[in-house]
Amino acid sequence: MTAVAPPLARPPGAGTAAAARRLGWVVAAVAAVGAAVLLSLAVGSRPVAPAEVWRALFLGGEGPDAEVVRDLRLPRTLIGLMVGAALGMAGAVMQGLTRNPIAEPGILGVSQGASVAVVLAIAYAGAHSLGAYVWFAFAGAGAAGVGVYAIAARGRGGATPVKLALSGAAINALLASVTAGVLTTRAATLDEFRFWQIGSLTGREAEVAGQIWPFLVVGTVLVLAAARGLDALALGEDVARGLGQNVAAVRVTGGLGATALTGTGVAAAGPIAFVGLAVPHLARPLVGGGHRWLLPMSALLGAVILLVADVAGRILFPPSEVPAGVMTALIGVPFLVALVRRSGVRS
Repeated sequence: MTAVAPPLARPPGAGTAAAARRLGWVVAAVAAVGAAVLLSLAVGSRPVAPAEVWRALFLGGEGPDAEVVRDLRLPRTLIGLMVGAALGMAGAVMQGLTRNPIAEPGILGVSQGASVAVVLAIAYAGAHSLGAYVWFAFAGAGAAGVGVYAIAARGRGGATPVKLALSGAAINALLASVTAGVLTTRAATLDEFRFWQIGSLTGREAEVAGQIWPFLVVGTVLVLAAARGLDALALGEDVARGLGQNVAAVRVTGGLGATALTGTGVAAAGPIAFVGLAVPHLARPLVGGGHRWLLPMSALLGAVILLVADVAGRILFPPSEVPAGVMTALIGVPFLVALVRRSGVRS
């Protein structure tokens, strides 16, 4: 009888070394967030020295520079952090739920649902401020996400990745038609809506951050609770069930969390391209595919990318600004193409 070789054991200390490497990348990402925050507070049409930023934030500094930092750039930076983190985590969860490497927050119709709600609010509810948009956008995002899941869950097999993607595509097409129909009949609505639709952090006030942070917290808790189940789901539904995971519960928890996160980001800043799609692919080579590491890293990298894009938009054509949604595409898409060509994208 031929002897069967025992399975290769992992080298001693391999797990510790991998965890240390992941932790090192997380620490580096935290440092990058700090640098991006400083850039966001200091750089713009009116440059402010780092020492002046410090005085304005912590020493009660007075003067024009202090007012610019505290009243304009601090709320904008805070919202950029929140939106970037939310979209990064939402993209990672949606790619995990659908096992689709090109999935992003728009795949479940969430972004389009928010857009329809804002259009209807402007046209028929008299909403004409960012503070008013937030609640309508979040309600539309949530309704669209729930609707897509409800459609996909009907029939045999429940909400499979293919059915989720198809349902999302169908709902996206329907909602896009509704948006276009309203905009073509109401020119005033189009003029107002286009500034929100392009995606930007310009003019965001501290009030908006106060409105969205509870939803950000709820979404983060939900996706972190689904992290272990998403790891099992990556091995296939049958394997996940064999490991004791309730696949339906994982999908509901992760889907609700991703919807809350996407609704948070879209409501506060409008549809922001690239972040939800590309950030998880940038995070995986650094910390691996395990969602307990992937989600925090995606949050950090999403915040860095959005803040850096916003700063780049301020200085590209001064004194005018290029919206952050445009800059994320201009900066990110070529980088993602280069990444795919060099090493391939792994889901």
